[in-house]
Amino acid sequence: MTRPTAVVTGAAAGIGRAIATRLHAAGHLVAAYDVDEPGLARLAEELPGLRTGRLDVRDAEQWRARLAELAEHTGGRLDVLVNNAGILAAGPFADIDLATQQRMVDINVTGVLNGCHTAHPYLRDTPGAHVVNLASASALYGQPELATYSATKFAVRGLTEALDLEWAGDDIAVDAVWPLFVRTAMTEGLDTASSRSLGIRLTPDDVAAEVLDLVRARRSRLRPRSPHHAVGRQAKALMTSSALAPAWLMRTINGRIAGGR
Repeated sequence: MTRPTAVVTGAAAGIGRAIATRLHAAGHLVAAYDVDEPGLARLAEELPGLRTGRLDVRDAEQWRARLAELAEHTGGRLDVLVNNAGILAAGPFADIDLATQQRMVDINVTGVLNGCHTAHPYLRDTPGAHVVNLASASALYGQPELATYSATKFAVRGLTEALDLEWAGDDIAVDAVWPLFVRTAMTEGLDTASSRSLGIRLTPDDVAAEVLDLVRARRSRLRPRSPHHAVGRQAKALMTSSALAPAWLMRTINGRIAGGR
């Protein structure tokens, strides 16, 4: 197996589908996983040689099974893991039922933890391996009406930073991409103060292009030193502000975005 191998979760639609398509076009053998099996079947019709499988990222045993199946085909090679699967529920924190909020945590956080942990042996044994986690500009400062979603992306941020340092000795790079609102099914009907203020300007392919750029930079050994990568002008401006501004100013900025708080 000489082709680089990539695993993409949440690949049946939206950002994950765009990432799988970009990596496939760039010559990767792509394993696309999701709970949406009809969506995966449609993607497989478009991308010859795509490998697919049902994966609930909350289930570590399913992770082990899918990765073991892939390893039989690739000889254990895993160059790129993209932890994309995620869900969003928006609105006042107290009005969102607890089960929905716990499900966000399970998919957005536990799913990434499961993916990184179960994939580590394959990544470690593949020179120059790379993990890309989907974070969010909502991890720059906690967002009203997106409180739990924002908190899950803070967790992804922390895990990314820690593993990028911890796994450097295994020659595994760990990055996070940080888009603002992206035009996908997840944001259809989204109506929060911040989405009204900032708009929903990005497309799935905008995010996929950033992921592919990172993968190429890693392979060429020209990867940026920071593991965090904003997508789009708005997110880049907010990330720069976050790095330079004191906490009180970031609170003020985010309060204005969230409706003048």
